[in-house]
Amino acid sequence: MMNVLSRSGIRAQQVAKGPASMGYPSMIKLVGVEKALGGQPVLRGVNLSIPAGKLTTIIGRSGEGKSVLLKHMIGLMQPDRGEVWVDGVEISHLKGKRLNQVRERFAMLFQGAALFDSVTVSENVAFPLREKRHLPEAEVIRRVEEKLEQVGLSGMGHKYPAELSGGMKKRAGLARALVMEPEIILFDEPTTGLDPLMAKAIRQLIVATHRACGFTAVMVSHEIPEAFAISDWVAMLRGGTIAAMAPPGEFRQIADPDIREFIAVGDPGATQVGGGRREWERAA
Repeated sequence: MMNVLSRSGIRAQQVAKGPASMGYPSMIKLVGVEKALGGQPVLRGVNLSIPAGKLTTIIGRSGEGKSVLLKHMIGLMQPDRGEVWVDGVEISHLKGKRLNQVRERFAMLFQGAALFDSVTVSENVAFPLREKRHLPEAEVIRRVEEKLEQVGLSGMGHKYPAELSGGMKKRAGLARALVMEPEIILFDEPTTGLDPLMAKAIRQLIVATHRACGFTAVMVSHEIPEAFAISDWVAMLRGGTIAAMAPPGEFRQIADPDIREFIAVGDPGATQVGGGRREWERAA
């Protein structure tokens, strides 16, 4: 993808093409996506390729539209202009049953886990199965227990969300996301509001489930060094467009002063070569 490294680092435009230019198959692709909210432009021509089976993290300042970007990927919002492709299907004009068929390939873990307070953890995890699949109750129970064990909540299914810690709620939300065995999971600030140790545990859990299940993952995060450590690819949304996209180690070398300032604030080692998921997994 790039061959030239200047003394000050790699120019942002050298990494803007992203994984598609390196031959990685795209699971999600946004082409010239524009979106205005309340008359205010938010996305101003986003071109972004999300590689299949990888964990891609989108970073950027607050209010840049990162969550809006996720909602376009899953079809919860439609662009004013541009195209959104999911595994070769352009979804921006789909409606009804055809759009729902695409959405069934997704799961989403929200910032607050979005659990139903009035039902137990097991019932929360079982909800999408009962809504969308006609399975025997014994099979529903088996799948729920399997996913609760996978996220470290074995034996906790009888509890209500109010009885759980913040980290346990995130785990329950991840179990619910996994129970439908989705091909794509979107993570919107998955460690927001957690203490550092619990946030680390959730990141480790995300990596472990991603490695075990092989889904395509897209994560929005402000946690620069931590997000870089677990990601295969990092993209930065700035001014309504993708300013740069690269593997973490290469992203750290970008010469663009705004990008370097942004990542340096959260990561004092941002100018160092290296980092990324493989290194993190070796150290974990």
